[in-house]
Amino acid sequence: MVITGDKIPLFRMATLRAGLRLECKGLGKRGESCFSIIKREFGLKGNKEKVLEEFSAIYEKEKIAKGIQG
Repeated sequence: MVITGDKIPLFRMATLRAGLRLECKGLGKRGESCFSIIKREFGLKGNKEKVLEEFSAIYEKEKIAKGIQG
């Protein structure tokens, strides 16, 4: 599968969401966390669980806007 064009930002959002889910379970990584990237870029506030909930809603709205199912 090749991700091109206007679907690249949506794929990035999916990757950030998956990373934040793992961070909520305690898995860390080197460098900047998905939590801090999402908070900075989307202006969300709160703890990891609250940010994940709000960001998931934003992601789902974007999927609907782009006409992607699943």
